[in-house]
Amino acid sequence: MSSPAPAFASSPSLSITSPRRIPKSRFTFKQLQQLKSYSTQTPLRVIAHVDLDAFYAQCETVRLGLDPSKPLAVQQWQGLIAINYPARAFGLSRHVTSAEALKVCPELILQHVATWKEGEETWAYSPDAFKEIATRKVSLDPYRQESRKILACIKGALPRDLQRVEKASIDEVFMDLSAHVHSVLLERYPELRGPPPYDDPSEYLPKVPTTVLDWKADALVETGEEHGEDRDPDWDDVVMVLASEIVRDVRQAVYGTLGYTCSGGVAKNKMLSKLGSGYKKPNQQTVIRNRAIGHFLGDMKFTKIRMLGGKLGDEVVAMFGTDKVKELLEQPLDQLKRLGDDTGSWLYNIIRGEDHSEVNPRTQIKSMLSAKSFRPAINSFEQGVRWLRIFVADIFSRCVEEGVLENKRRPRTINLHHRQGAQTRSRQSPIPQGKPLSEAVLFDLAKNLLAQVVVDGRAWPCANLSLSVGGFEDGVANNKGIGGFLVRGEEAKAMMSSGRSTMSGGEPPAKRRRTKGNIKNFFGPPSDKKRDFDAARAVLMARQESTREEDTYDVEEDDADEFGAPPLEESEERPTTPISERDLYISNTPPSAQPQTHGDPEAYVQKHSKPDPPRPSKVHQESLDTFFCGKCNMRLPVSEKAEHDDYHFAMELSKEMKAEERTVPDMMAAAKHTPTSKPSRGRGRPPGGRSVEKGQAKLAFGRPT
Repeated sequence: MSSPAPAFASSPSLSITSPRRIPKSRFTFKQLQQLKSYSTQTPLRVIAHVDLDAFYAQCETVRLGLDPSKPLAVQQWQGLIAINYPARAFGLSRHVTSAEALKVCPELILQHVATWKEGEETWAYSPDAFKEIATRKVSLDPYRQESRKILACIKGALPRDLQRVEKASIDEVFMDLSAHVHSVLLERYPELRGPPPYDDPSEYLPKVPTTVLDWKADALVETGEEHGEDRDPDWDDVVMVLASEIVRDVRQAVYGTLGYTCSGGVAKNKMLSKLGSGYKKPNQQTVIRNRAIGHFLGDMKFTKIRMLGGKLGDEVVAMFGTDKVKELLEQPLDQLKRLGDDTGSWLYNIIRGEDHSEVNPRTQIKSMLSAKSFRPAINSFEQGVRWLRIFVADIFSRCVEEGVLENKRRPRTINLHHRQGAQTRSRQSPIPQGKPLSEAVLFDLAKNLLAQVVVDGRAWPCANLSLSVGGFEDGVANNKGIGGFLVRGEEAKAMMSSGRSTMSGGEPPAKRRRTKGNIKNFFGPPSDKKRDFDAARAVLMARQESTREEDTYDVEEDDADEFGAPPLEESEERPTTPISERDLYISNTPPSAQPQTHGDPEAYVQKHSKPDPPRPSKVHQESLDTFFCGKCNMRLPVSEKAEHDDYHFAMELSKEMKAEERTVPDMMAAAKHTPTSKPSRGRGRPPGGRSVEKGQAKLAFGRPT
C-alpha cells in the first residue's frame, strides 16, 4: 500500500523524512528507470564511440607482423590512403604521393592495397600493382574481414542481454551503455534498488555517497569554470565513470585478442561521443561530462560536427560569417530557421550538445557496389565482360558474408551503370527469388545488362563501369512462401520490358543461319564494332531463350487435344439424347435462323438426322443427365462438366499468354504477310459480292417448299 502524498512538493535540497535538510540529487527515480529502456530523453543516458587508430595501416601492420612503432603507409596506385601515427610524426599526410613520402621518410614501409586483376576471380596482394592500374581494381575485402572480427570481439566483451551496438563504418562503432550501466549502478549502490518514496517516480534520487570519482587515465574534459571541479559529483558523473570502465575493458579486449588499438569517447549522446573519440588519439579515451559540454564545444569549429562538414556547414558559414560554435550560439532560433524550420531547430540544439538520435543495432547493408574507372578507357564488349566477372566475384563474396547461402538475407535487384564520355546509362534487372543465388546467376544478369547497353549503341569507349546489388531483405527460413515465386509491380514491368526489348533486337533464327550466298559476304569480314554488337546481341538472345525454357510453356491455339478436349466427332460415338421440339427452338436464336419444321418437328428430325446407333434402354436413358455448352454448341453428360469447363479455361489462358508474348515485330510480320486486297469479283458485279445490304433478304434457292 502506498504512503500518503506529502503536503508539499519535494525539492532536490530538502527531504520531508527528516527535520534536517538532506541534500538530494538533481535526477529523479523516473530518469534512473529510463536508463534500462535505452530512452533518449533521460539526462543520465550514456553513449560510447570506439574508433580504430589508422585502421588500414594497422591491418597491414598486423597482417605482416611488423613492429607498430615503425612508420607505415598504405598505398593505392601512386597515392596514400592511410598513414600510421609513427609516420605522421614525420609530417606525412594523405595528400602526398608515395614518391614524395619516401623522400620525407626514407624508412617508410609502403604496402599497396590488395587488388583484383582483369581475368582473375580472386583478389591478391601484388608488389607491382601500382604499375598495372589499367588492368587492376582495388579490393578492400581484407579490411572488411578484420572489421567484422573487431565487431564480434566488441560484442563478445559486453553482456549479451545488455548490449546495443551499431557499426557506424568499417572502423567505427557506437555503443549505448545505458542498460549495462543501470545494471552495474544498482549492484554497486543498493540504495537505488528500492521503490521511490511514496511510490512517486518523480521523487529525486538520494545524493551520491562519495565526493571523489576515479577516472584513472582517461582524458577528462574540464568544465572551464573556476570552481567547476569543486562541486560534488552527481549521478550523471557516476554513470560516466562506470561507462568509462566498460569502454576501457572493451578496448583492452580488442587489443588483447586481435592486436588493434582504438580510441574511445564517452558522453551523453552520439554526437558528443564521436567528437570525444577523436579528441585524444591514438589509443586513449575521453570523457565529456554533462557539466563540461559548454566548454568543450565553445572553442570548437562547428564544421567538425557530423552533418556540418559539407554543404550545410558551408551554407551556415556563408549566412552567419563564422565557423565557431561560440559565435553561432549568439544567434536566436528565428535567425537559424532561415535555413529552414527543421534544419534551424536541429542546428540550434546540436551546437548546445543536444542529440536524441538512437544507437541502431540493425544497421544492415542496404546495397553493395563494385566499380572501376578506366584509364585508358575500354573499347569492347569482351573487355567489359571480363571486368564484370571481377565485379560479380567481389559482390558475391560480400553477399556470402551477409548470409545469402543460408537464405538469411539476399538482394532483389542488380544495377549496372555505364559512362561513355559525358553520358551515363543505367540498366536494372530483378534477381530471381525462386532459386538459390549464385555467382553464375549474378554474372549472367550483369552480362545481359551490359549487352543491352551495347545493343542500344554508342557504348565505347567506356570510362567508368559499376555494378551494384540492392534491395536487401531477410530471407524466409526453411519454407519458401508462394509470394517468392511470383514477380509483381516494378519487377514485373522491368522483366516484361527487358524481354520485349530483347526479342525486338534479334532476328529470326532462319535469317541468322543463311550465310552462304549472302550479299554481305562480298564486303569482307565484319568490323570490330559489328562483331562487338553481334556478341552483345547473342548474349541477349541466349538469355531470352533460357528465360523462355525456364519460365514459360508454349501452348498452340490449334492443338486443343493437348488439354484432353473431346473431339467434335465424339458426339456421334456416344449415346445422344433425342432432339425434342423444345431443344430445336433455342430461345437465344432468331426465328429466321431456326430450322423450318412446317408444323411437324418429328418429320423434320427423321428427315435430317442420321440413323441413331443402338441406344440403351429407356430407363437407363432417362437417368443420364446432360448439360448444354454454348461455346461448343453441343450437349454433354453432367459428369464431364467440370473437365469440360477446365478445357475452356485452359484454352482462354493459352490465348492470353500468347497475346502477351506477341511483340511489335511479330505483329508487323503478320501484317506484311496478310493479304490486304479484297477478294476478286466478277466483272460488272457490285462491290461486296455476296454481301446482303440492309433491308434486303436472302432468297433460299433450292429449299423444299
